[in-house]
Amino acid sequence: MASEEVVVVMVPFLAQSHLNQLLHLSRLISAYNIPIHYVSTTCHSRQARNRLHGWNPSDFIHFHDFPDPDFTNPPPNPIAPTEFPTYLQRSLYLRDPVASLIKSLSQTSRRVVVIHDTLMTYVVQDVKSILNAETYVFRPLSVLYHLCITFEVAGRELPFEPEMIRGLPSSSASLSYKLFDFIKLQQSYQTIHVGYVYDSSRVIEGKHLELLERDESCGRKHWALGPVEMQSGSLDSNNRHLCLQWLDNQPENSVVYVSFGTTNTLSDDQIMELAIGLEKSDHRFLWVLCDADKGGVSGNESGRKFVLPLGFEERVKGRGLVMRDWAPQLDILGHLSTGGFMSHCGWNSCMEAMTMGVPIAAWPMSSDQPLNAFSLSSVLGVALLMKEWTPRDELLSSEIIKNVVTKLMDTSEGEAIRKKAVELGGELRRSKMEGGVTRIELESFISFIRR
Repeated sequence: MASEEVVVVMVPFLAQSHLNQLLHLSRLISAYNIPIHYVSTTCHSRQARNRLHGWNPSDFIHFHDFPDPDFTNPPPNPIAPTEFPTYLQRSLYLRDPVASLIKSLSQTSRRVVVIHDTLMTYVVQDVKSILNAETYVFRPLSVLYHLCITFEVAGRELPFEPEMIRGLPSSSASLSYKLFDFIKLQQSYQTIHVGYVYDSSRVIEGKHLELLERDESCGRKHWALGPVEMQSGSLDSNNRHLCLQWLDNQPENSVVYVSFGTTNTLSDDQIMELAIGLEKSDHRFLWVLCDADKGGVSGNESGRKFVLPLGFEERVKGRGLVMRDWAPQLDILGHLSTGGFMSHCGWNSCMEAMTMGVPIAAWPMSSDQPLNAFSLSSVLGVALLMKEWTPRDELLSSEIIKNVVTKLMDTSEGEAIRKKAVELGGELRRSKMEGGVTRIELESFISFIRR
């Protein structure tokens, strides 16, 4: 079969972690000599490519950068009544240009395979009118989250043991009403897809996938192709990021990496408590201190001035580094000096940490994060729960922050969690090798779209 007979169109949601996942999935699929077309707005495509380290996506992928529609871009607000960035609704404007691209490709290809983010279902609705095109829903979150919200919205009892059900955070209660309405809009168009693709693995969520596969209401086919990301492993000192050069000079497993993703914004008071807690802990740390992304513009460009305790950076010099710009997270997590990760538990960050075998201090803030934190701490045993989801509006004190860092980095309990994380990371990496469960899953997917 000639490779050009089947082409793949990637339609990511306009948020950094979602853009990144489908970029890495594009690389995996392109290794099978299948042409990849990646669509986004100009600013989001530029941002996603600029944040890649160690490989050039233009070597594998055809990019289609559509104009950025006019839309209000309010600055990140740590005390906003809703956590949903309203500018992300600009994705709806991509419907017409995406439909035109797919129609054009369908005229020169035997089959057009459209892999779209679950939050871009509205955008790809016109595929149903193209006879040789088919859609696959990409689930950027955990299988557990998809399972829980599917059953919860339908008013059905979850198929788990009572003890687990009692501990589960509500999957919908952590969503703002605007985000929930946005999700419902997408679901109303989710009727024509062939199956689901997950950035997850049967190594960690095999039982959850089996539940979905057995449930007729969930229907269709399911492929777990994660972890989709691959560490660059670049050792070129001329191009090596500053924070990686700093990590090179730290002892093994000694550094706590602190980062809360690209959609979370901490209040000034919480930043102050976090700084004091890190200083009190006496442990080494690498802290990426940025605002949430704003309309496709990275958080460091928001214009906000972060106030740290007077003399803080001078006092922690040598054992602590504060970065006020985006940093190569996967390479940081894969560095031998990194011994822990203080995280909001976005699924992208969870998968990266698990793959690299790094234990997590879980600080969930919104969306799927409370459920992810529960799964990592109570089910997989690779995380300490740093903050309970309820009450979620309370300030996390510097004393609690210090105690959790100490427990993770300097106690037998923390060492046991690290051991589990290392073992799980090894399983996940081996699953992607020849004969591994994830490799078999990927080859099954490739065979299906080439059928």
